[in-house]
Amino acid sequence: MNLTKTAYGTWSGGRFMHYGEQLTEEHYKELMRLSFEKGIRTFVTADVYGAGRADALLGEALKGIPRDEYCLVGIIGHDFYDGLRNGSRGYPRFTDPALRGPEGYADYLKMATEKSLERCQTSKFDLLMLHNPDSIAYTSEKVWDDFTALKDAGLTDRLGIAPGPANGFTLDMIDCFEKFGDRMDWAMIILNPFEPWPGQHVLAAAAKNQVDIMARVVDYGGVFHDDVRAGHHFRDGDHRTHRPAGWIEHAVEKLEKIRPIAEKHGLTMLQLACQWTLANTAVKCVVPTMIQEHGEGARSIESKLDDLAALPEQCLTPEEVETIRQVGDNTGCMALKGASARHAGQEPRPDEWAMRDELLETAKRWDLTLDW
Repeated sequence: MNLTKTAYGTWSGGRFMHYGEQLTEEHYKELMRLSFEKGIRTFVTADVYGAGRADALLGEALKGIPRDEYCLVGIIGHDFYDGLRNGSRGYPRFTDPALRGPEGYADYLKMATEKSLERCQTSKFDLLMLHNPDSIAYTSEKVWDDFTALKDAGLTDRLGIAPGPANGFTLDMIDCFEKFGDRMDWAMIILNPFEPWPGQHVLAAAAKNQVDIMARVVDYGGVFHDDVRAGHHFRDGDHRTHRPAGWIEHAVEKLEKIRPIAEKHGLTMLQLACQWTLANTAVKCVVPTMIQEHGEGARSIESKLDDLAALPEQCLTPEEVETIRQVGDNTGCMALKGASARHAGQEPRPDEWAMRDELLETAKRWDLTLDW
């Protein structure tokens, strides 16, 4: 089963990513089961969330549902088996030279895939993605040979990449599409009406190489759920507190500018965000984060799931899509991760490395000047 236009991610509910109220394990499982009952048919999990616990809870939630009635997306690549967590930077990638050389990639990928499948209580993924690739995983023929071997072995029907968690990696992704697009089916990016940049710059290359796009953070940090308002108080430890001061006020101001478009079509603001995102070239699936906000006036997480499950067919006009893009234009709002000139002469990090000449050529081919 290929991915459907809406998906549920196991990072929702605050258990394994810090935002909003943290759901109990029972509530967390109930929400995933409820997603299926309401018609959502694609579920996305990453093995590193809770060091496998998210996989296991998803497996328990979907137990008893015929396997051919839902699409299962697995994401692997952070080595929490042999690697040590480095604070907020998380676990190292499996390609970290301190953990193993190329001769060990195949064994790791097979082991991680099989363990994730076991926790999910199934024998095959519909799509398997590399999680937050480093520069090695973006470019190594050996990585992609060994990754492709998992599909040949029947452990997955499709392959893809899931960059992040920060924004960027644009030239790295385009280069990866061009090198390995014949083996790749999907890529996950950050894209929503208030963050069209830089994700919009990979869409044409994805389409040309027949790579479909799954968009996450469609809710823009919960703003499109329409219960995060000016003066909103986040709980201690909520990762959104690291955003620049005033981001909520600025986002709510833009939200009100595009609300008339949602009202014209009878859409909730989350549905508007989903429809705008799906209107972009190559985007075939949206996976917003379901958040139970803290404090009075917060909507129930179930009501937000209702919005996603009831997403209507596309009704936005091209003119409305462009109007929303202009309102939400965020070009240049942050330093991007991946290949960068500012990292020249330094040792590569897991999420940032020096610019390569071949990527500059890639930028020229896709009309991306260095100030994009």
